[in-house]
Amino acid sequence: MDRSVTVSTKGLLVAMIVALALSVAYLLGSGGGSAQAAPTPAPSTTATKPGTLVTTGTGTALGIPDELAFTVSAAVVRPTLDEAMAAGNDTMSRVLAALDRLGVRASDVQTTGLQMNAVYDYHAYSPPTLRGYRVSQQAQVLVRDLARGGRAVTAVVHAGGNDVRVRGLGLRIADPDALLAKSRAQAVAAATAKAQEYADATHQTLGAVASLREVHASAAPRPQVLHFGREALADAARALPIRAGKDKLGVTVRIVWRLA
Repeated sequence: MDRSVTVSTKGLLVAMIVALALSVAYLLGSGGGSAQAAPTPAPSTTATKPGTLVTTGTGTALGIPDELAFTVSAAVVRPTLDEAMAAGNDTMSRVLAALDRLGVRASDVQTTGLQMNAVYDYHAYSPPTLRGYRVSQQAQVLVRDLARGGRAVTAVVHAGGNDVRVRGLGLRIADPDALLAKSRAQAVAAATAKAQEYADATHQTLGAVASLREVHASAAPRPQVLHFGREALADAARALPIRAGKDKLGVTVRIVWRLA
């Protein structure tokens, strides 16, 4: 038996509106308001970095001091400033002449100070009285041949007599850079040997150096200050005894290696 289906115009219109609303909601939820599909990301092409190894090495070199440096001062007190200046100049001239006779270079003797002061005598119940003037001159001396160092000190003291004082005696190395160069070579060799051991232990091949940095380097050794009493200089027949000893300069390096 045939049956007829009647669809009203109003019902059809409502169905179309509902379908349209569902379509818009779907597009907004999935595409952020855009109907275009998002592009597919390209595959990564970044290569894996080769492995690296970091090692450190320390090198040390020993050197024997070969120079002597010291400060000599001449101080005199005289009734007038002119007399004090003249006496001080005479004393320092004798000291410089003694150094010249020992072969100390004039360029290795440098005047470093001049002081002039009034000298007073103080009394318990009366004002101080002027006794005179003190003039003090100073010079820095470098003896490049350590074998002459002791004789230089003794000659200075006896040339100036009681008006001279010697202080700040110190031993130094003339060329500390040469010692540092040896220390650097030893430090690199130590770091290389250590890196090769690690590479062999892990069955890898030690490659080129990626970076090298000097972590620490000893500064030029400071003069070793020597202390002597005046009685040690009393004998003019012999030079002041000096023992050079040794100085040590060290360098530490940090090396980054590539591993194959």
